[in-house]
Amino acid sequence: MTDTATTAATADPLLYIAYATIAIVWDIPKEGEEGYDPDAPATVETLKKEDAMQFPIMGSCSLFGLYCAFKFLGQDIVNMLIGGYFGLVGTGAVALTVGPLLDKLAPKWMNDYKLGFKKKIPHPFPEWILTKDLEIGFDLTATDVISVSLACGVVGLYFQRKYWAFNNILGICFCLQGIERLSLGTYKIGAILLVGLFFYDIFWVFGTDVMVTVAKSLDGPIKLLFPRSLTPMGESGKIELSLLGLGDIVIPGFFLSLLLRFDAANAKMRTDKVNIFDSFPKPYFYSCMIAYVAGLGTTLFVMIYFQAAQPALLYLVPACLGSSFLCAIVRGEVSLLLAYSEEEEEEEDDEEEKIEEKKEEDKKNE
Repeated sequence: MTDTATTAATADPLLYIAYATIAIVWDIPKEGEEGYDPDAPATVETLKKEDAMQFPIMGSCSLFGLYCAFKFLGQDIVNMLIGGYFGLVGTGAVALTVGPLLDKLAPKWMNDYKLGFKKKIPHPFPEWILTKDLEIGFDLTATDVISVSLACGVVGLYFQRKYWAFNNILGICFCLQGIERLSLGTYKIGAILLVGLFFYDIFWVFGTDVMVTVAKSLDGPIKLLFPRSLTPMGESGKIELSLLGLGDIVIPGFFLSLLLRFDAANAKMRTDKVNIFDSFPKPYFYSCMIAYVAGLGTTLFVMIYFQAAQPALLYLVPACLGSSFLCAIVRGEVSLLLAYSEEEEEEEDDEEEKIEEKKEEDKKNE
């Protein structure tokens, strides 16, 4: 089995950029907590219907752009340019993943002690380019400093040794932060996203050599690596690796997290801080998780049988959508599942705005 016979040849730059960029944003205090800012952006981004529909198109542009860069600029130059970005977002993702654990283990004084500064930067640019009172700075606790230091160490070891285990640490942190910080909003939006990426994955793997080329050329933690043996094999003297693209983990992960919150809503539980270990019925989550594992196993089987790279979403999308919808049919909750939304407040605000606009129009007509 060669490196081309991978478990899922998915190098999805746009998906990676989306959740990796979100991952470098520090946790924002919620309402009622110290340091809460009502004008600060939400910690969880909600995907819109238009975004879900454009995802495959933007992903295709990004993927093909990288393919062209490798063809015309060369692998070494592109990887050198992207390496700095990987280092930045990798540090942020690892720090954000390790930070909460350190906060719980560290003594109270370490969480109370803060290090930081703020400074206003004057500039000649108009306000539409840069805000007038541009302020830079940071506010870190002692545990934040430790978590960032550990993250820098992991990223440094990754770039120094390029060992598959350090690659996987970064990849797993990207996945955790991405799934935690992005919500699909509704089941319908999730279905639109999955179906779009289903055809996206098939086209770029089976229709062209673009995705496989980028997956093998891009030297960065955009995939999880699995050694086929712990000892070097073949004439190259290197450990042969199979790979699984992070997009094949994160995209179904978004969908699974949505189903978990739907289960919590059905059980009248809080959906803003739902935990897999909370005690409540999880029929949709468990059925989809089992289907996901079965889909991944099917991908592996087909890959080994045909000795060729396989687009994992070809098997994972029908598994996730089919299992969740079948569960809804069996439980008689199809309409409830399709009506579930995590944008209730936003929808209510939109309705109020429409009502106010209608009232103003009526007054003008009178």
